[in-house]
Amino acid sequence: MIVVNIFLLILGFVLLIKGADFFVDGSSSVAKLLKVPSVVIGLTIVAMGTSAPEAAVSITAGVSGSNEIAISNVVGSNIFNMLMVVGVCALIKPFDLDKTILKRDFPINIVCSAIVLGMIIFGSALSRFDGIALLVLMGGYLTFLVVSALKNREDSTDDIKSLSPLLSIIYIVLGLVAIIYGGDLVVDNATVIAKAMGWSETFIGLTIIAIGTSLPELVTSIVASRKGENSLALGNVVGSNIFNLMFILGLSSSISSIPVDSRAIANGALLLVMTVLVYIMCVTRKKVGRVSGALMVSLYAIYTAYLLYVG
Repeated sequence: MIVVNIFLLILGFVLLIKGADFFVDGSSSVAKLLKVPSVVIGLTIVAMGTSAPEAAVSITAGVSGSNEIAISNVVGSNIFNMLMVVGVCALIKPFDLDKTILKRDFPINIVCSAIVLGMIIFGSALSRFDGIALLVLMGGYLTFLVVSALKNREDSTDDIKSLSPLLSIIYIVLGLVAIIYGGDLVVDNATVIAKAMGWSETFIGLTIIAIGTSLPELVTSIVASRKGENSLALGNVVGSNIFNLMFILGLSSSISSIPVDSRAIANGALLLVMTVLVYIMCVTRKKVGRVSGALMVSLYAIYTAYLLYVG
């Protein structure tokens, strides 16, 4: 039976990789057709698309009344995005940082992390009121991005693959379906294999599920970076983290209040610290090189070891 799970796990990875390839090509083409900077596409279409697995897991948990998993899933996914996704991309191909992301979107990501942490610390749960507030903030952010994109239309002079509008949409839809289905295969079968190895439910929830639902961000960002779409790659990470915090936690807690405990507070604080640390590294260096990438990956390895230790 484990052999079947291993096969399906590999199949899931294949779907993720090919789906990301199609998704990046389609999204980049849309940016070119609309004369919109690729960073905006990365912060919106790509970010929300690759966050679909997190949304599915958290919202389903909220509907079923067991939405405690929502916070651990979002926090774990965001830490993975910030350290592993950015770190691995830098190890494969160092990249320059987009000034717009550094000055506008990255600070917004930090503020969002601080807001959620504050809600967790000063309340016994993320209430429906908290959820509605987060959704309103998300709506404001998206409106701001759309207005900014319309004001900053520009002619594309790069070598982005040009597709027809219909083919661009087909690429995005097929890529997204492959990414989501591939992510499901990876999460489901990795969880079965992990349980067979005797790992605890807590460890599986904060690592296997969080990492599995973040694989679309990882694969999409790597593919985008290799194609020279560095703005789209970093925009994907920052946009996904904002989407996870504002929309996914907002909608999940709007459906049903999410109880919090000391572990949720500790992980929320850790997310904020890691986000600020990566931001400082980016601002001071202006470029994410292999040394910075190795440091980020090492920090995630330490974080995983910590989770394994505390069970």
